Amino acid sequence: MQIFGYIRVSTTEQRDDRQRAALEPFGIPPRNLYTDHWSGKDFDRPAYKRLIKRLCPNDLLIVKSVDRLGRSYADVIEQWRHITKTLEADIKVLDMPLLDTTFGKDLLGTFIADLVLQILSFASQLERDELLRRQAEGITAAKSRGVTFGPDPMPLPEDFPTLFALWTSGEITAEGLAERCGFSRTTLFKRLREQKTLQMYLDRPPSRGCL
Repeated sequence: MQIFGYIRVSTTEQRDDRQRAALEPFGIPPRNLYTDHWSGKDFDRPAYKRLIKRLCPNDLLIVKSVDRLGRSYADVIEQWRHITKTLEADIKVLDMPLLDTTFGKDLLGTFIADLVLQILSFASQLERDELLRRQAEGITAAKSRGVTFGPDPMPLPEDFPTLFALWTSGEITAEGLAERCGFSRTTLFKRLREQKTLQMYLDRPPSRGCL
């Protein structure tokens, strides 16, 4: 029998110290400790897939909490059954002692573990759905107030008034103006429209710069 540990955090910025500290007393060999910096929305994670390939009958997989396995109710149930039934390995969830297949291997023990797992996984899924709903509502409300999302646009160069004057006088083309600003032609016109500079220019008499 081998002991394995699995750690998951959603992003590279998040720390996994608490999970590592919780697994440390079990003496898991470093080569048997797998870590993913990955979302818990599904199980398409590189470290987890390598771990599953190594699990054999009677091996033990330890995780700190069930949501470290995943946040999708259906997927967690499917993976739990794959590990315990198909691979015939055991799982120990440290934050929930009832989720420990090394004890109570009789019918009642299995029933209790499956029931607790389904309740916790379902609650985790509801929590995630509620978070996504609130995020969507917040974004919609922000957009209605005129808030824009995405990276800040590149600023116009300091000498833009001079460059703009060269374009309006026909001394440089639109491509030349865009190149000197470090933009594509499309980005240049978008920036001009955002600042209403282009519209002000187009409202002038027809002595326009080269297009």
